[in-house]
Amino acid sequence: MQPTINYNHLYYFWVVARLGSIAAACDELMLAPPTVSTQLKTLETNLGQRLFERQGRGMVLTQTGRLVFRHADEMFRTASDLMETLRGRPPGRPMRLTLGISDAMPKTVAYRLVRPVMTGPEAVTLVCHEGKPAQMLAELALHELDAVLTDSPLVPEVRVKAFTHLLGECGVTLLGTSDLAERYRPGFPDSLHRAPLLLPTGTSALRRMLDAWFQTRGLRPDIRGEIADSALIKVFGQSGEGLFFVPSVVEAEVCAQYGVERVGRIDELRERFYAVTIERTIHHPAVIALCDAARRTFGEGQPPDAGFTS
Repeated sequence: MQPTINYNHLYYFWVVARLGSIAAACDELMLAPPTVSTQLKTLETNLGQRLFERQGRGMVLTQTGRLVFRHADEMFRTASDLMETLRGRPPGRPMRLTLGISDAMPKTVAYRLVRPVMTGPEAVTLVCHEGKPAQMLAELALHELDAVLTDSPLVPEVRVKAFTHLLGECGVTLLGTSDLAERYRPGFPDSLHRAPLLLPTGTSALRRMLDAWFQTRGLRPDIRGEIADSALIKVFGQSGEGLFFVPSVVEAEVCAQYGVERVGRIDELRERFYAVTIERTIHHPAVIALCDAARRTFGEGQPPDAGFTS
């Protein structure tokens, strides 16, 4: 009787062999150790061969295990290549990266995160969609997006099986025209009482943080506008309609592009940015590159000041 192979069992074996331990494989597969161990034993029974040997606390492949692994590795890498082709990456053509960007996500930050992927060594065709988080997550669940960039983590009410990956965090900086900056820089942040502000709408994580912070400090700014689009806020701010907040990580770029100046930084208010995917462990090469770029973006060039700086 010929040995039979259950391809789920073979896949579990391949993951264990590739990662080097059952514990690491369980994290990737999101399964309990007894489940994976049972599948491995069933595969060994069906093949009539031992695939692993215990060596201390680790596991090493037997000669048969190495043979099976070579074939399994070729099979599953071929399957991965097939999925890339079906996702719009024919062999020899640019990788396709389809991103959803939450409408509350600062566009300057989104560009800062995505740009290294576009200028990297591997050619990438980028497709971006912007919309409400619920809409973006629905498209993610249908595999229409590779990842969603957002300023808020998933909440329990969201009925989409997805995983949130923190890309980084930073403080916030208040900017304005030179006239407004000169007027409100002295005594910052107490100078914000009755100061003209342009704020994001209440659906954004930044707005909720700012409202709580104003209340804690007893500040009642003059809210001149509530604007959902972060780029539009900057245009209004450039025209002198009010002061506006940006993530400190893009402070220099915004000042240079819009001709505005820093009023002060508030390091205790932390803006956080996330990538949401349907997989716990990210496999898409461009999304991995984006996450690596995020670590550089939020790990370098940050203002060292803590608290309030004018």
